Amino acid sequence: MRISSDDQKAIGLILVCLGFLSFLIGLAARLKENFHSRAEISTAGFTVAAILAGLGVVVFLFSLRKRQD
Repeated sequence: MRISSDDQKAIGLILVCLGFLSFLIGLAARLKENFHSRAEISTAGFTVAAILAGLGVVVFLFSLRKRQD
């Protein structure tokens, strides 16, 4: 089963958006003062954001390369 380049672009965009949302969760946890485990949540949010955004960019770039071939 092959995934079309349009589907790969959509998956890449979804992963980038999920990365952005994870970044916002990490930022909100960092800004919250009276929360016990804010450092762990903010670190995890930033890490997940970087991974998801990186995967999204890679998938999106592969979809662009596939269309040019």
